[in-house]
Amino acid sequence: MTSRTPLSNLQRRRGVNVGTDRSGGAPSRGLRALNEHDRRLISEILANEQDYIDSEEFRKPDAERAIYDEAPDIRKPDASWYSPVMNDLGIAKTRLPRSSDQVILTGAEERVIFLQYNYARFRVAELRDEILESPDRTPTEEQAHELLRWYRKSRVLREQIAETNLALVLAMAKRTRMSEVDFADLVSEGNMALLRAVDKFDAGRGFKFSTYACRAIIKAFSRQGMKLSKYRQRFPTDFDPKLERSNFVESKREEFLTDSASEVKRIVVENRADLSDIEKTVIEHRFRLEDEFASHSKPMTLEQVGQIIGVTKERVRQIQNKALEKIRIELEESFIEGKPRKGLGRAEAVLN
Repeated sequence: MTSRTPLSNLQRRRGVNVGTDRSGGAPSRGLRALNEHDRRLISEILANEQDYIDSEEFRKPDAERAIYDEAPDIRKPDASWYSPVMNDLGIAKTRLPRSSDQVILTGAEERVIFLQYNYARFRVAELRDEILESPDRTPTEEQAHELLRWYRKSRVLREQIAETNLALVLAMAKRTRMSEVDFADLVSEGNMALLRAVDKFDAGRGFKFSTYACRAIIKAFSRQGMKLSKYRQRFPTDFDPKLERSNFVESKREEFLTDSASEVKRIVVENRADLSDIEKTVIEHRFRLEDEFASHSKPMTLEQVGQIIGVTKERVRQIQNKALEKIRIELEESFIEGKPRKGLGRAEAVLN
């Protein structure tokens, strides 16, 4: 028994028979020259309604020649510069720089290309109706080739219009960036809105496409924000302490520094580091240890301490460094057993 795909079931319900004869065997007469991909594409075209923006120009004599052959050439855009998501994430991408002569269509050029795009869709819809109204509802070889030609032509024109206006999506996304919406999702939604705008825009009314597309893109951004807001209201995220960053290391470090500072003060007060009277005086004045109740006062400068003991500030610095070295040795031997020595910085830090 032959298995049926969802597409074949849809075709069966709608009475569309493409690519095979009525018995479901070999391809129908006239379609044997087409490959499997083309037959599937024709099936999808016939199974779905084909929309277009109608115009009186479509029914005039020699409409195809007037719309395509006699129309002015329109420059094709270069979309190689468009990589907004990668740029936003800081990902380097090797590409050509953005061209300074970006394609910006005039109102007349927009009317030409939209007329060409909708005429191609009009021909696809016309051929589809003709095929479905036939007795066997199956396209001939000529109809199949014409249907594919006009469908692919409409896709090419649609892509050209969209690529010409890609900068609108990027400009709107940067201008209306929402903190709760990811930038990549915003750009993706804007691109989809741009394609829908291409399908729905009527150039015959005399407006510029950018005006219509910008409103469509902004509305799409608003819908995306409202959708995300409703989702977060339905599925709120409660505070979870497990997701918070741990401050264990910072708290242990502060506790260690506090204990070390207390030990250093005891070493100085009890003179367990064999400090001389001058060294002890310098340390007490430089690190606010001269008075138990003067911890709120500012420490003296090297020059101020030098005036007290009658030496220059450079000599005070030398005495201070020598005293700190003695304190560090005593601190590591009595309080930080087994820890590597790291210079004068640790003793001076805990004193502060």
